[in-house]
Amino acid sequence: MVAATPVRVHCAGRTDTGVHGFCQVVHFDAPVTRSAKAWVLGGNGNLPHDVRLHWAMAVPEEFHARFSAQARRYRYVIANTPVRPALLGGQVTWQRQPLDTQLMHREAQCLLGEQDFSAFRAAACQSTSPMRDVRAVTVSRAGDLVVIDITANAFVHHMVRNIAGSLMAVGSGRRPEGWLVQLLAGRDRTVAAETAAPHGLYLVDVEYAPAFGLPKTPHGPLLLSSR
Repeated sequence: MVAATPVRVHCAGRTDTGVHGFCQVVHFDAPVTRSAKAWVLGGNGNLPHDVRLHWAMAVPEEFHARFSAQARRYRYVIANTPVRPALLGGQVTWQRQPLDTQLMHREAQCLLGEQDFSAFRAAACQSTSPMRDVRAVTVSRAGDLVVIDITANAFVHHMVRNIAGSLMAVGSGRRPEGWLVQLLAGRDRTVAAETAAPHGLYLVDVEYAPAFGLPKTPHGPLLLSSR
């Protein structure tokens, strides 16, 4: 063990089983002195094959991976193909019906700003408030992949997956344009679409104050590394 003793870690955000924390930020109180290189190489040598450290650095005492975060960015990736993709299992969500991404992008713009997201909040959500501030949202296509990209100060439980499910309902023609406006106004989770599967969801960035000087991790997933 690199630390020579168990350590308690604090994450920027929690992710459901099957969701990918591509740019998860974690902090801990180091019980021993090690170089940044030692923490990265030693940590990766002991972590499971599907977990990797990109970088390590010392941070001020006041830094907290979760509470110092100013914004979080997620991507939801959908394989929009007639046949389920064989080599992307566990990495994307599959949608057989053709999706109108331009329509989905227009529909998503009603999510911008600080508002009540009760319509997209899981019943098990423990947050004291459904209010969240969505700062950017886009829906685009890269070949057969449809990508929902959303940034907010924070997210209620299942918020991105519930939004993705409802956007796919509109994009496939199962629900009319303007439906998300009605959902937001109604604040009723039971009226919205089903929760989209977890496998297409990626935490791709966490924003902190520049004063902390944290390194940037390339935005994921790898199949969209140029975006």
